[in-house]
Amino acid sequence: MPIYDFSCPACGAFEAAHPMTGVPRTKQCPACGGDARRVFSTAGLSRAGSARARAVDAAAASAETPQVVGAPPPQGRAAPASRDPRHLKLPRP
Repeated sequence: MPIYDFSCPACGAFEAAHPMTGVPRTKQCPACGGDARRVFSTAGLSRAGSARARAVDAAAASAETPQVVGAPPPQGRAAPASRDPRHLKLPRP
Protein backbone atom coordinates (compact mmCIF):
# COMPACT_ATOMS: atom_id res chain seq x y z
CA MET A 1 0.00 0.00 0.00
CA PRO A 2 1.27 3.48 -0.76
CA ILE A 3 2.06 5.90 2.06
CA TYR A 4 0.36 9.29 1.98
CA ASP A 5 1.30 12.46 3.85
CA PHE A 6 -1.23 14.31 5.98
CA SER A 7 -0.84 17.62 7.81
CA CYS A 8 -2.58 18.50 11.06
CA PRO A 9 -2.77 22.27 11.79
CA ALA A 10 -2.05 21.67 15.48
CA CYS A 11 0.42 18.76 15.49
CA GLY A 12 2.14 18.86 12.12
CA ALA A 13 2.77 16.22 9.46
CA PHE A 14 2.30 12.45 9.69
CA GLU A 15 2.11 9.53 7.27
CA ALA A 16 -0.59 6.91 6.74
CA ALA A 17 -0.90 3.92 4.42
CA HIS A 18 -4.05 3.59 2.31
CA PRO A 19 -4.98 1.61 -0.79
CA MET A 20 -4.86 3.67 -4.00
CA THR A 21 -8.56 3.17 -4.57
CA GLY A 22 -9.68 4.75 -1.29
CA VAL A 23 -7.49 7.62 -0.15
CA PRO A 24 -9.43 10.08 2.04
CA ARG A 25 -8.98 13.83 1.66
CA THR A 26 -8.89 14.21 5.42
CA LYS A 27 -7.86 11.86 8.19
CA GLN A 28 -8.08 11.98 11.94
CA CYS A 29 -4.79 13.05 13.54
CA PRO A 30 -3.37 10.22 15.70
CA ALA A 31 -2.03 12.71 18.28
CA CYS A 32 -4.87 15.17 18.88
CA GLY A 33 -7.83 13.65 17.01
CA GLY A 34 -8.38 16.72 14.83
CA ASP A 35 -8.90 16.74 11.07
CA ALA A 36 -5.71 16.60 9.01
CA ARG A 37 -5.67 17.35 5.28
CA ARG A 38 -3.85 15.24 2.74
CA VAL A 39 -0.68 16.88 1.43
CA PHE A 40 0.68 16.18 -2.03
CA SER A 41 4.34 15.25 -1.93
CA THR A 42 6.94 13.67 -4.15
CA ALA A 43 6.58 10.03 -5.03
CA GLY A 44 8.91 7.55 -3.36
CA LEU A 45 10.21 5.83 -6.47
CA SER A 46 13.12 3.45 -6.14
CA ARG A 47 14.88 0.66 -7.94
CA ALA A 48 15.02 -1.83 -5.12
CA GLY A 49 16.90 -4.39 -7.19
CA SER A 50 19.61 -2.01 -8.38
CA ALA A 51 23.25 -2.28 -7.38
CA ARG A 52 23.08 1.11 -5.69
CA ALA A 53 20.15 0.06 -3.50
CA ARG A 54 21.98 -3.13 -2.50
CA ALA A 55 25.12 -1.13 -1.64
CA VAL A 56 23.12 1.31 0.50
CA ASP A 57 21.39 -1.57 2.29
CA ALA A 58 24.72 -3.33 2.90
CA ALA A 59 26.26 -0.13 4.28
CA ALA A 60 23.32 0.40 6.63
CA ALA A 61 23.47 -3.21 7.81
CA SER A 62 27.21 -3.07 8.47
CA ALA A 63 26.83 0.16 10.46
CA GLU A 64 24.54 -1.58 12.96
CA THR A 65 26.10 -5.05 13.02
CA PRO A 66 29.56 -5.20 11.44
CA GLN A 67 30.89 -8.52 10.24
CA VAL A 68 33.37 -10.20 12.55
CA VAL A 69 36.67 -11.38 11.07
CA GLY A 70 37.19 -15.07 11.82
CA ALA A 71 40.65 -15.54 10.33
CA PRO A 72 43.51 -13.53 8.82
CA PRO A 73 43.42 -12.97 5.07
CA PRO A 74 44.94 -15.75 2.94
CA GLN A 75 48.64 -15.41 2.16
CA GLY A 76 50.06 -15.37 -1.31
CA ARG A 77 49.59 -13.41 -4.43
CA ALA A 78 46.11 -12.75 -5.70
CA ALA A 79 45.10 -14.00 -9.13
CA PRO A 80 45.76 -11.50 -11.93
CA ALA A 81 42.85 -9.22 -12.69
CA SER A 82 43.34 -9.54 -16.43
CA ARG A 83 44.21 -12.46 -18.68
CA ASP A 84 45.56 -10.22 -21.42
CA PRO A 85 49.21 -11.23 -22.06
CA ARG A 86 50.22 -7.61 -22.65
CA HIS A 87 49.35 -6.84 -19.03
CA LEU A 88 51.89 -9.38 -17.79
CA LYS A 89 54.71 -7.15 -19.14
CA LEU A 90 53.66 -4.21 -16.98
CA PRO A 91 55.72 -3.50 -13.85
CA ARG A 92 54.26 -4.77 -10.59
CA PRO A 93 54.50 -3.17 -7.18
